[in-house]
Amino acid sequence: VQSAMVGKAVPQFALDAAVSERPGLATSDLADGTPHLLNIFASWCVPCAAEAPQLAALERQGAPIVAVAVRDRPEDLEAFFQRYGNPFSRIGKDDLSRVQFLIGSSGVPETFVIDGKGVIRHQHIGEIRPEDVPRLLERLKEARR
Repeated sequence: VQSAMVGKAVPQFALDAAVSERPGLATSDLADGTPHLLNIFASWCVPCAAEAPQLAALERQGAPIVAVAVRDRPEDLEAFFQRYGNPFSRIGKDDLSRVQFLIGSSGVPETFVIDGKGVIRHQHIGEIRPEDVPRLLERLKEARR
C-alpha cells in the first residue's frame, strides 16, 4: 500500500534500541542534514532475509541505513544479524508497529528514502532486489538536493 506520508515529514517518535550493539532511532536522527534509507524489517520475515545482500551492497556504496525492527526480540535479531550481516547504524524497537503505521508502512520489508530535513521522499514496497539498488542510490542522491 502506497504511503500517504511520501512528501511529508516523518512523524515524531523515539524508539529504544532493538539490540545492544546499536542505538535506537528517533525522528531527530532522520533530520540531521544527511539523507537516509529507513528500512522497516523483522527477523521473522523471509523477504527481509532475501534483501540482506542488497542492503549490504547499499551500505558498501555509502548509503546511510537505519532501521525499525517490527515486533521482534533482541535474541532473534542478533541471530538474524549473525547470519545475514547488519548494515544498520541505528535500529529502533517497534513492538506494537506504532512507528511502522505512523509512516504509512503496511508490511515488511519496506524502505523509505528520507531527506536530510526528515521528509519522506520515496517508498520502496517489498524486498529490495539487485536491480533496485541503483534506483535507490539515485533516489538517495536526489534527496541530497
